[in-house]
Amino acid sequence: MNNDNLKVGLAQIAPVWLDREATLLKVIDYIYQAKNDQVELMAFGEALVPGYPFWIELTQGARFNAPDQKTLHAHYMKQAVQLENGDLDAVCAAVKSTGVAIYLGIIERAKNRGGHSLYCTMVYINQLGKICSVHRKLVPTHDERLTWSPGDGHGLQVHQLGAFTLGGLNCWENWMPLARSALYAQGEDLHVAIWPGCDRNTLDLTPFIAKESRSYVMSVSGLMRPSDFPNNTPYLDDILAGCNTDFLSNGGSCLCGPDGEWLIEPQTGQEGLYTAIIDHEKVRQERQNFDPSGHYSRPDVTKLVVDRRRQSTVEFIDK
Repeated sequence: MNNDNLKVGLAQIAPVWLDREATLLKVIDYIYQAKNDQVELMAFGEALVPGYPFWIELTQGARFNAPDQKTLHAHYMKQAVQLENGDLDAVCAAVKSTGVAIYLGIIERAKNRGGHSLYCTMVYINQLGKICSVHRKLVPTHDERLTWSPGDGHGLQVHQLGAFTLGGLNCWENWMPLARSALYAQGEDLHVAIWPGCDRNTLDLTPFIAKESRSYVMSVSGLMRPSDFPNNTPYLDDILAGCNTDFLSNGGSCLCGPDGEWLIEPQTGQEGLYTAIIDHEKVRQERQNFDPSGHYSRPDVTKLVVDRRRQSTVEFIDK
C-alpha cells in the first residue's frame, strides 16, 4: 500500500447498555472484524463502554436526592471502566494481536480522583496495544453534568500513525475552538470526533472542522434504540416510558476529506463498520492555501496556552 495511505474504520454500534464486560466483548469482536477488513485505525462512539446516560433525560434526572437517580448512578459507577484495574487489558490484547489502533469512548472511574466520580473519556490505544492517551471530556454537556465530572487538558495529545498525526475530542468538545486549536498546533491532520450518536451533530460540524483544519475528520457515533436496553436495567419500565422515538441515537457516523467533501456520508439507523482509504497527499495539497497553525497563523498576535497537567486535589510529600 502507498505509504501515504491509511485505511480507517468507523464502528457504529450500540452498547450492551450498562454492562461493561458484555460491551467490551462486542468491541473486541469489531476489532477482529476490522482486522479482516485490513483496517489500520478504527474508532468507536462516545461513552460506549458501558453506555451513554440516557436515563437522566428520560426520568427527570434533575430531581435532587431521588432514590431512582441514586440507584442508577451507583449502577453506572459499578459498570464504569477503571484503567488501573486492567479493565481494558483484553481490548489492548486484541489491538496488539490485530495491529488495529483504536479510539474508544469510555466512562472512566478515575482512581486518581478518589475513585467515586465519573469522567467521559476518550482512550487511544496504538497498534502495539499500548494506551497512549486518556482524554477526559473538558465540559460535560447539559444533563451530562448530573453524572459526569469535568476533565482536564492532560489528554490533549496527538499520535503518529503512518503518515498521519491523529488527535480527537469527545462530542461537543468539537465545538470548542481552542480545544481544536490545541490539537492543530501539534500537527493534527486526522481528527477523530466521537459522539453518542445523531446525525444532527455530525452533519454540519464534520465538514466544518475539515475545512477549518484542512484535515481528514472521522465522526464516529454510537447507536441506541429502545430495544437495546437490557431487560435487567434498573428502572427499565420508567426509562422506556420516557421513550417516544425509534432511536435515542440514530448514528450519523461519517468521514470528510480535508477539502470538506464527504468520503462517507452520515450513516444512520443501523450498526456497522464503515471503511475508507485516506491519502495524506490530499492533506498536503489543501495546506497549500491554508494551514491554521503554520503559514496562516500569527503567534506574535494571538497565542494559546494549554495546561496538560493531570488535575488532582492533593499532592503528597512523604520525604
